[in-house]
Amino acid sequence: MMNIPGTGLAKGLAVTLRTMTRKTVTAQYPDVQPLLPPRSRGVIALLEENCTVCMLCARECPDWCIYIDSHKETLPAADPNARARTRNVLDRFAIDFSLCMYCGICIEVCPFDALFWSPEFEYAETDILDLTHERDRLREWMWTVPAPPALDPAAEEPKEIATARKAAEKLAAAAAAEAGEDA
Repeated sequence: MMNIPGTGLAKGLAVTLRTMTRKTVTAQYPDVQPLLPPRSRGVIALLEENCTVCMLCARECPDWCIYIDSHKETLPAADPNARARTRNVLDRFAIDFSLCMYCGICIEVCPFDALFWSPEFEYAETDILDLTHERDRLREWMWTVPAPPALDPAAEEPKEIATARKAAEKLAAAAAAEAGEDA
């Protein structure tokens, strides 16, 4: 086969002309928000009410980018014969997103569902020191977390829900029997 000089150049120009005549498909980011897949990883959000300051997330973080401070508080006993209880109170919960590698280990190890993935991704800062976000900012992102996917209708009812339902039915039956005796 014989190579004609300039055929490669002609093919390249043909591709360029074809591409120039097509409509562009680039979405201009600030004006057009991207369509994110459900449950996408953007930023870590904190549900502060669920945090028991167990420190599992900070201990398991491979980057050591989670900072937690707390203090113990003594709760008075509800019964005079009982002893007073102590509980940890969260003082500071911060994540340094300049160190975070978004692995999600902290979210997976949290036994109390206090950490979630939020699809929020617009949290850039001009100074790297401002990428350490405190609990108030993490709490704001909690409201952008999408609801979990619906359960499979053919799936078994979770044991916790079944047990709670049976206990509620027993209480309702006992209350109905007691109301019948009073009448």
